[in-house]
Amino acid sequence: MGYKENFIELMLNAGVLTFGDFTTKSGRKTPYFINTGNYQTGEQISALGDYYAECIVASGARFDMLFGPAYKGIPLAVAAASSLHRNYGRNVPYSFNRKEPKDHGEGGSIVGYKPKDGDKAAIIEDVVTAGTAVRETIALFKTIARVDITALYVSVDRMERGSGSLSALRELEQSCGISVHPIVTVREIIHYVSGGGNGNKIIDDRHVKRMEEYLAQYGA
Repeated sequence: MGYKENFIELMLNAGVLTFGDFTTKSGRKTPYFINTGNYQTGEQISALGDYYAECIVASGARFDMLFGPAYKGIPLAVAAASSLHRNYGRNVPYSFNRKEPKDHGEGGSIVGYKPKDGDKAAIIEDVVTAGTAVRETIALFKTIARVDITALYVSVDRMERGSGSLSALRELEQSCGISVHPIVTVREIIHYVSGGGNGNKIIDDRHVKRMEEYLAQYGA
């Protein structure tokens, strides 16, 4: 199997990707759910970092640093940076933000590498729904240095509409000039769990139909 299929298996085994009846933050009734908060072991976060790193290398995007928005982006950026060094010999600086700026010691809101004017940054996120955290990160950088955010890496592209006819990720590409790179898309997930690629059907035809109907209703 390729790294995309292995990544889907990781999500399934970790209980990150589940199927049933759920309600998203936006109020949509969805037949599947992705909760990256269910990653909880060293083995899982190490593998997750490897998949992000492979996606990063495959994208060919150029950047000087990785940034993980608090809170879920923090371990993702650290794991991805570690994997890039371990597996590809790329020593990439990383940083993340505090939700509340520190008012003692060295102070400030950034932990790790301190961005400087002219840096190109890549954001590491889990699943982007509306793009709020990404836009908050762009606003944050404007208060720190003249940083060019060139790329965004996410685990799954849900391929759902944002505020208009485009998906939330495509809206970010157009409005913010950021290239967006998911490890997998929901279409690739549907193909895999319905028996494509490996011959093992994980969900039945009824649930596949529900996922297709959900995309038909909310997809970009």
